[in-house]
Amino acid sequence: MSALLLVFILAVVVLVMQLMQKQSELTGQQDELQLTQARFAAQVGTLQEAEHVRSEILKEIAAGLRAQDIEVSISQDSTVLSIPSSALGFESGSFTINPGYHGVAVTVGSVITEVIAKDDRWQYLDTVFVEGHTDNEPFSGLAETGNWGLSTFRAISLWDLWGEQLPNLAGYRNSEGSFLFSVSGYGETRPASQQQISDEERASNRRIDIRFTVEGPSADDLLEIQRQFEGASEGATETGSP
Repeated sequence: MSALLLVFILAVVVLVMQLMQKQSELTGQQDELQLTQARFAAQVGTLQEAEHVRSEILKEIAAGLRAQDIEVSISQDSTVLSIPSSALGFESGSFTINPGYHGVAVTVGSVITEVIAKDDRWQYLDTVFVEGHTDNEPFSGLAETGNWGLSTFRAISLWDLWGEQLPNLAGYRNSEGSFLFSVSGYGETRPASQQQISDEERASNRRIDIRFTVEGPSADDLLEIQRQFEGASEGATETGSP
């Protein structure tokens, strides 16, 4: 009888130890799951904060320019500041900013500099693209690069003018150490006005857009968090299975 009782007690002890081990494993997996969820929430929070700062930057730039009678527009997603031809004076087939518009062009760059420097908000930005655009009139200059070349040189013309008058802009770098500002051209591929029959409609496409991109988690970062989350979830399910 005593032997049977001893066997029973040993069995109970073994069972309790197994249950405690499973409970410990489950607790560890739950902790890992919570940690992964917290990492994901932190990444999303960082991106949301950067997007909010970017939105405020664009609103303040637009307000500052409008206060000086320079009309600009902001895209619906608050990522792009559009500077119309009326502010820069681009003639059809020309990438030159006429001297009469230099003051306006420099003011635009000055306001951008002031706003992104406030509270070091430029640190939230990844790249600021100075993007040139054209109307749909064929262009055969610039070594036959067409409207692609024309739009790019419009962006370069503005950037060169800023470089002369606002040298501090060229010193900004993003978190990876790359230059914050960059130039690009889109030719006629992203028109502000789809219909380009009148001179006014064509002129609306001879513009410069300033596109602000923000620092944020990469797709690889989010995929890694997803893999960790799925692994922890599967482990918790297996541990909890009978």
